Amino acid sequence: MNSGPGLTLNLAGIPMKTPFLAASGCYGYGREYLPWADYSCWGALVLKGTTREPRGGNPPPRLVETPSGLLNAIGLQNPGIDYFLKQIRPGLEELGPAIILNIAGESIEEYCQVASLLEGVKEVDGIEVNISCPNVRKGGVHFGTDPAVVEELVGAVREVYSGPLLVKLSLEAGQIVPVALAAEKAGADALSLINTLRGMVIDIHRRRPVLGSLTGGLSGPAIRPVAVRAVWEVAEAVKIPVVGMGGICTAEDALQFFLAGATAVAVGTANFVNPRVASDLVRGLTRYLQENGFKHYRELIGAARNR
Repeated sequence: MNSGPGLTLNLAGIPMKTPFLAASGCYGYGREYLPWADYSCWGALVLKGTTREPRGGNPPPRLVETPSGLLNAIGLQNPGIDYFLKQIRPGLEELGPAIILNIAGESIEEYCQVASLLEGVKEVDGIEVNISCPNVRKGGVHFGTDPAVVEELVGAVREVYSGPLLVKLSLEAGQIVPVALAAEKAGADALSLINTLRGMVIDIHRRRPVLGSLTGGLSGPAIRPVAVRAVWEVAEAVKIPVVGMGGICTAEDALQFFLAGATAVAVGTANFVNPRVASDLVRGLTRYLQENGFKHYRELIGAARNR
């Protein structure tokens, strides 16, 4: 990592070397990018969504490229929390960055079961509660669209998990600020936004949707302006940190989120195109800080509001 202006932070009680997180789903369970990426440039790895029982995911095809983006319909395929604890957890701390596990469920009870099994697990520095995944017919969209249900869910998880608790939000609710305020009120330590936007691609030759599940979550640069706007609105409304995400590929992209009020940013789809994106982001942010006379990146957080 480059020396120079400060990039360190403490996010919701999690010390990090940089404000860059690998977004859930795009970095697997953390070890997949070891041959290519400089892990010292990540502040944290957010591991893929994990549920109580194993999930097979959606029928294929599950990925399709779109202009400036990607539609995915993985459907939270994962081996379940028991497998994670027995087979994946050992050695995670050796990767270097902080480890955050994204969790999901189809009922409040399932979320709580998964969260309670992570209480006191030293290899996991915090959890990210996915209340917004648009690829799951039960659970995600339902929980994330109703502020009252969000408050109930996050409050229940808070009761069984005492560590750093992030809540991942979506625009599926329409108005994201009431959902953000509900999560904050219920005990969230930070908010992640935005999750993917639901979309569809139709094969004009077969005359039917490309994805096996018909719709999928749109990510990549196509959604970035929408994500920046959401971060601006939520950061203005809540007192807890906001992790911005949505189409970040370059330091210039990340800077927009910081200036809008994000304390940190998560990078997802860009990893598929550039496995060394974290290194590029650190170099780019450091260069910007040096050229503009900033001693620490936190001087940028919300700075666009002050002009």
